[in-house]
Amino acid sequence: MFPTTFQNRIALVGRILLGLMFVMSGFGKIIGFEGTAGYIGSRGLPLPELVAALTIVVELGGGLMLLLGLYSRWAGLALAGFSILAAVLFHDYWNADAASHMGQYINFWKNVSIAGGMLLVTAFGPGSISIEGRREAAA
Repeated sequence: MFPTTFQNRIALVGRILLGLMFVMSGFGKIIGFEGTAGYIGSRGLPLPELVAALTIVVELGGGLMLLLGLYSRWAGLALAGFSILAAVLFHDYWNADAASHMGQYINFWKNVSIAGGMLLVTAFGPGSISIEGRREAAA
């Protein structure tokens, strides 16, 4: 239906949009590290500073790998798992009070949808406009 060149351009734009979200979120957690760790601790998770640091590594590292198209399938798989975990642990709308129910519901399903996008990257790769694509073309 679409020419390969167009598909690769769409894959690039998709990777950029998905990757930017994780990069921006990771930087936000660096800037607000104490608040991030405090929020993680308030959810009952152990070692909130360590979990916050690992979250930053996953978001920044995975987001940058998506942007560059480097180990994109692995990054997609890691970010899919991360998104599902974040949905269940932090957006449990089924336990939310009436005032926050809708916001948590939206954020839960947003994370599930992002996981779906990450699984598509895992399944189909980054496209040829990527570091991986250049390596494959050179081989």
